[in-house]
Amino acid sequence: MFRVNLERMICPKCSLRLIKSQLWRQRFYNCALQYSSLNRNVSTNSWEPVIGLEIHAQMNTKSKLFSRARNQFMAPPNSLVSDFDAALPGTLPVLNRSCVEAAVLTALSLGCRINHRSYFDRKHYFYADLPQGYQITQYWRPVAEDGCLEIPATCESESSGIRWKRVRIERVQIEQDSGKSLHDYKEKMSLIDLNRAGVGLMEIVTAPDFRSAQEAATFVLDLQLTMQRLGTCKGNIAEGNMRVDANISLHRRGEALGTRSEVKNIAGITSLVDAINYEIGRHKRILDKGGEIVNETREYNSEKGITISMRDKEEFQDYRFMPEPNLPPLVFYDNSCLPKSFDPKKQINVDEIKARLQGIRHPVESRKRLFDIQGMNLEKSSFLLENGLDQFFLGVLEEASYLPVDLVYDWVQIELLGLVYKLNVSATECPVNVRQTAELLSLHHNNDVDHHHAVKIWRIVSVEGGSPKEIMEENGWKMISDIEAIKEFCCKAIELQDQEKLFNKYRRGEHNKPKNKKAIKLVVGLVLKMSEGKAHSKVTQTVAKDLLDQYCIEYRTNKFLK
Repeated sequence: MFRVNLERMICPKCSLRLIKSQLWRQRFYNCALQYSSLNRNVSTNSWEPVIGLEIHAQMNTKSKLFSRARNQFMAPPNSLVSDFDAALPGTLPVLNRSCVEAAVLTALSLGCRINHRSYFDRKHYFYADLPQGYQITQYWRPVAEDGCLEIPATCESESSGIRWKRVRIERVQIEQDSGKSLHDYKEKMSLIDLNRAGVGLMEIVTAPDFRSAQEAATFVLDLQLTMQRLGTCKGNIAEGNMRVDANISLHRRGEALGTRSEVKNIAGITSLVDAINYEIGRHKRILDKGGEIVNETREYNSEKGITISMRDKEEFQDYRFMPEPNLPPLVFYDNSCLPKSFDPKKQINVDEIKARLQGIRHPVESRKRLFDIQGMNLEKSSFLLENGLDQFFLGVLEEASYLPVDLVYDWVQIELLGLVYKLNVSATECPVNVRQTAELLSLHHNNDVDHHHAVKIWRIVSVEGGSPKEIMEENGWKMISDIEAIKEFCCKAIELQDQEKLFNKYRRGEHNKPKNKKAIKLVVGLVLKMSEGKAHSKVTQTVAKDLLDQYCIEYRTNKFLK
């Protein structure tokens, strides 16, 4: 398991000491993710893992699925409980239209087939945080079936390209969430909070198409981003908006599938990867010794990095599914079958919901566009998608296609993300728009401003607005980038120095890199002073190095001839 020294905050990728700010914590997280078990393949030799997922996503609605109680995170315990949520006798469910539309919109974005008629069922089981003694779900006929989502299965070299994998989605169904149990082991008692009871859930069930933990993690990430863009789920794993159940089994290729184990309620991408990898390793150890896998439900302990058995599934558990008698069938229409008596306030037209997808860019499309750009890989594209920066990044490159990709990516990763976190807004709501950013980076790329002044201009534009070029000219920040002009400054700076001492200080090392950079810094400092800080520092460094190389050779040659 990847471990972090929080006091020193050393980045495992670039070995930099990071400041304790939200921006750099995000960068630290992404670097850590790369070097965590996400990229550690579990050696299975002849065994092939088979993995399927069940994702439970809370719907982003103002009220619950069958009651008017508010849907809010971190409210005081048991303060958002209606009579129906508490299962008081005589209360009846009233279906929330927003929940149904959210489920249909999500299913359409995943390419699912919408069932024109679906039903609600009761799933009976007893638990303390389920007051009714049953859960209202969709067992026999869900809202949608037969969808798919493409994910990048591998990120190989540019010559071989990216292999896209089609993950089948078996069903998307609507169900209600349960309450929350808080266990106090010291006092030997459990407390029940019913604020979450009755909140609308989408359960998205995939086919067993995954062959590694990395593929499963990529799928969950892309699904999370899809629902966030649609607005159907907040996708905040820390708040419990998304929970994942993973079914893992091992078998030899060409043989029947093995006995599976289910790991319940995994919260977090890294926890998902670690839990799956641990289960694959556990199955392999048992099978290599000639043992048998027990069909059971397990939970993942993130502190110890292991899974723990919860209950045995060998004995059939009868949930006594039955149709929900208090809810009629859920009927959908489209433009081809609209009845004359269609009422848009009481009935749903699937084609109207489908039209909402036209203005939303799907994360898979964005990822494919990012992969078409030279220099982009899975790590960089995931960073942009996770933070909602991909559309801004692509917009800047469309506005100024001549800009280097690395320049735009570094600026978006550091400056844009820092501003977004500071103002607590999305990238699309950033006060510096795509056109202004492209203009500023063009000035930076053309050596009209150095990085220091570019950051200053960025901050002014974020507060006052305006054109970056006009701000540069008003403040006199336009840099001298003409090589001949800078060469004159460098020659004067070298002439002012004790040349013998300067050339002895300067030594060329391997690959034409100076062993002692103090001589270059001395010349650059003098040039900046003579030009009143207007000489471009990077151009000055390059010119100063070339001149010192030339003068050193001439100086030593003349000294040798004498």
